[in-house]
Amino acid sequence: MSIRNFVKGGVVVATLLTALALYRPANAQALQGAGATFPAPIYSKWFADYAKATGTTINYQAVGSGQGYNSLKTQTVDFAASDSPLSASEEAALPGPVVHIPTVGGAVALAYNLPGINGLKLTGDAVAGIFMGRIKTWNDPAIQASNPGVNLPATVIHPVHRTDGSGTTYIFTHYLKKVSPAWATQVGAGKSVEWPAGGFGGKGSDGVAADVQRTMGGIGYVELNYAIEHKLPYASVKNKAGKFIAPSADSTAAAISQYAAELNKDIKTPTVDAPGANSYPICSVTYILVYKNSPKGAAVAKLWSWAMQAGPQAEAKTLYYAPLPSGLVKINQATLKQLR
Repeated sequence: MSIRNFVKGGVVVATLLTALALYRPANAQALQGAGATFPAPIYSKWFADYAKATGTTINYQAVGSGQGYNSLKTQTVDFAASDSPLSASEEAALPGPVVHIPTVGGAVALAYNLPGINGLKLTGDAVAGIFMGRIKTWNDPAIQASNPGVNLPATVIHPVHRTDGSGTTYIFTHYLKKVSPAWATQVGAGKSVEWPAGGFGGKGSDGVAADVQRTMGGIGYVELNYAIEHKLPYASVKNKAGKFIAPSADSTAAAISQYAAELNKDIKTPTVDAPGANSYPICSVTYILVYKNSPKGAAVAKLWSWAMQAGPQAEAKTLYYAPLPSGLVKINQATLKQLR
């Protein structure tokens, strides 16, 4: 039997064909999820595979981390997805205690539209300058200095950001807050911020990638898979060790591994601007948020326990995500046993 997968209108659906439903186990359940667009490509694949193996269908709406939280708060979903861990005040506002389950690591790529220019290199200061509106053209000395011998054009830079409450924005702005004192004092970090440079806004990672794709001189931050799917080049970014590193599953895994001990103590630990020569500096783990007590807690636990297995974790790499360190997998397995 085959699986029909599709991603349309921000909704990721993994469902079995009618014929397969005839063979569904009697105890199979349908699960509802909503949230981050960042991990949507791997979730789509996982949910289709899980449906085929178990008969449990998962309807996942990729509407952004902020809306995912709202759906969890109103208890209209069985789990939410967020690229940012919840703050103490966000957790306190929920009707019950929740757990955070890291699922994979992912890189936030700086995708750009500059025909003829590939292999662009950017420093953290230059990225902050672009999104603060201080660097306005592609041949600005701050960019040219990192790209010797490259004939950068005087094209106007058009920064593109997320318009919805976004965990990808949370990751990106936390990176900028860490590497740029000006950004830290004037803008800050969060799922939504006031963008000093203005610029275009897109809804979801797919919306940002589409805006960059149709805007000459555009640059935006998206999960790596979206840059690749839209056939957009993306920059190498100077890391803490002073090396320009391109986003990839391997460079993301290298960065997250640098924080393995801290993550084992606190799974909410940010992983941006990691040390290590091979670390990509703008990356993070992404989370599933689940109530400790919920009507479908057992079914949710089974789904995400399956996702922690070696096969699904290895499959993540084929879509440019980084499998979790073994320590985090063990923590997740213990946490999932708490769901009721």
